[in-house]
Amino acid sequence: MPEFISELIEENIPYYKKKAEMKKKGLVNSVEESAHHLVYDSSSETLEPVYFFIIDLMGDFGLETEKLIDNFTSSPGSGHFAELGQRATVMQQQGTKLLADINAVLRSVLNIIYDLKEFRIRLSQYDDLKTDKKDAALLALKQLWMDKVDIQKGNSSIKAMALGQAGFQTLIDAFLFVKEVAGVDKVDLNDRVKRILRARVLEFSHWLEQSGKELKKRYELEKTYLRSQVNSLKLYSRWAKPYLKAAKELEMKENGRDPALVKAFNTIIFELTLLGKRKINVAEEALSGNLPKEFERPERLKLRDYYACTLVSFRFRGIPQKTSAYQSHYVFGGRAEISFKSYALNEDELKKLEESLDESDLYDSLRLIEGATGESLEHLQEEIDFFLEEKSPEEEHRTEKDTSNPFMALLGRYEERPTKEKETKKESPQKSEKVIIRPETYAEKNYIRLLAKDTAEDFAFKFFDIYKKAHNMPSYT
Repeated sequence: MPEFISELIEENIPYYKKKAEMKKKGLVNSVEESAHHLVYDSSSETLEPVYFFIIDLMGDFGLETEKLIDNFTSSPGSGHFAELGQRATVMQQQGTKLLADINAVLRSVLNIIYDLKEFRIRLSQYDDLKTDKKDAALLALKQLWMDKVDIQKGNSSIKAMALGQAGFQTLIDAFLFVKEVAGVDKVDLNDRVKRILRARVLEFSHWLEQSGKELKKRYELEKTYLRSQVNSLKLYSRWAKPYLKAAKELEMKENGRDPALVKAFNTIIFELTLLGKRKINVAEEALSGNLPKEFERPERLKLRDYYACTLVSFRFRGIPQKTSAYQSHYVFGGRAEISFKSYALNEDELKKLEESLDESDLYDSLRLIEGATGESLEHLQEEIDFFLEEKSPEEEHRTEKDTSNPFMALLGRYEERPTKEKETKKESPQKSEKVIIRPETYAEKNYIRLLAKDTAEDFAFKFFDIYKKAHNMPSYT
């Protein structure tokens, strides 16, 4: 795994991919610009100072350092394996419990959205009563009233009487035809049907007046409840994410046939990779004489940023021992193998490296965590926003009013009112595209790249040499 980043650089960065092909042909000795290796073995001293000494050293030289790989594996028979396994189990159980709560709230959100859609369809029928679609909307509401309200009367409902009792076959047609109570007497029907029809039309008129108001209230209450459930879902997701991430970080890497891991031994292996980078200041380098005078104003040459990069890989083989002060903590003494490799990368190549890391199996579990928590609402977000951001007709009318300042026109200035097209364009998210490494210009290839290469080689050797001298170590290369 410490060589994983080097392999990504050789596969995805054209400059180093070409060097890798040349190495196979025997034209160059190494793919990286330089490489130094050292070994520090001390079972009585802990390994943490080795790691932090190099981190601080890289910081002292002005490198921006980030950790790319952090893996560990304990032998199954060690106490460290059992204790970290218990901690991982606690994190997994807590994360699983919160995921169950997330799923319950998510189902509630789905049900609320479907209810709101039905309410909108119903409310649209009430709105149509004020338009030229009034007759069709009234017939639809009468059908709804017969199916949902009047049907509860059982055998005395309109449909039951019309379909099951003699003399009432015309009751359904008459009810759909008559629009108000006064119109009942104008219909050519017998008195028995008119008595039933008059009561039903009056009852429907009262229902029509009250149901529209109640439905609007229920619609607004459901929207408020939706907002509450969405906030709860976001909160649960925020709570679950640390537990899931901690459970992932406590997972041990499968090392297969590594001879250093014997089941009954008390052994642990760490694999760490750091990437330090420092930007090449072209203008300062030109003033210092390291670049031609023409580079004193790099903006004219349209140069990309170049970085001197140092890749530091650690492989620790240690013996975990509990501290006397804190029985729940371990210290590790053992053997540390450290390699310092130098690379010269421009901004496009660094972005390509980050993209390759994101697409690798190394971060698959992190993407699963994001999908289980932060992205739970992604596919529903459009519908949720539709209901939560919906405005009433009165609010829309107030929004559309001209709010420009009339006195600005006296000064010859005008306020531009945002259009819907501009708002949509502004709010539309940018789609992520694949990083394309642009070809190097002559100045970049023959000057900046070479300067970054020399600077990176100097950094790698200094880190190696300073650490070696600080610990009075014999020479390793």
